[in-house]
Amino acid sequence: MRIAIVTGASSGIGREFVIQLNKCMKTIDEIWVIARREDKLKDLKEELNNIPIRILSLDLCKKLDIAILSHLLLSEKAEVRLLVQAAGVGYSGRFDERTKEENEQMILVNDAALVAVTKVVLPYMTNKGNMIFMASASAFTPQKEFAVYAASKAFVLSFARALNAELKDSGVTVTAVCPGPVETEFLEKCNGDKGEKPVKEMVKVLPEPVVRKALIDAKAGKDISVYGMPMKLVHIASKILPSRLLLRFM
Repeated sequence: MRIAIVTGASSGIGREFVIQLNKCMKTIDEIWVIARREDKLKDLKEELNNIPIRILSLDLCKKLDIAILSHLLLSEKAEVRLLVQAAGVGYSGRFDERTKEENEQMILVNDAALVAVTKVVLPYMTNKGNMIFMASASAFTPQKEFAVYAASKAFVLSFARALNAELKDSGVTVTAVCPGPVETEFLEKCNGDKGEKPVKEMVKVLPEPVVRKALIDAKAGKDISVYGMPMKLVHIASKILPSRLLLRFM
């Protein structure tokens, strides 16, 4: 069975990936959508009718749920054409203002679960298959009041680029997607009652073009996908300016 897998599919960018894949991906038999909120996945499935959708209500931070995914891949003799890892969590604010649980959750969801899923799915990736990892423009430089989240996304970016190099001869590519602020439920939860900072409000984009560019860049074998001129400029600045200077403006 030829499949695509999307984690974090219940909302935001993950949900948008499923919508666009349902329209354009002709070489798969089924899309496996993964998230904890089964009701949201059912709503998504009802909206789409082009490619069959399989709902997997899993918490990827739990070893048992990772094992369930592993067993399912084996039993279905899956051929994974595309893996999109869009599950993520973020909290803004000073490090000492966030709880121990919140800081640990960002690392578990954004990093540990992503690595665990990659390890399980990689043996089932087909030649010319693609992996897409949702990182963030926050990965380009440290950010005050976003310390753990930015660091967790820097891990994703580094891991994706290294893995892409390791898999060069296998035909499997890995692309890290690094958007700025995106108009999603995730952004609302991340900011909480504080609201969006004015500068980030100015550069906020919709998920549709971010996902569209990510799919194009993944198909082209690029190890990084950055949508929009503002974030491209941030990426360039992170390469030539010292972190202490960027910290004053980010």
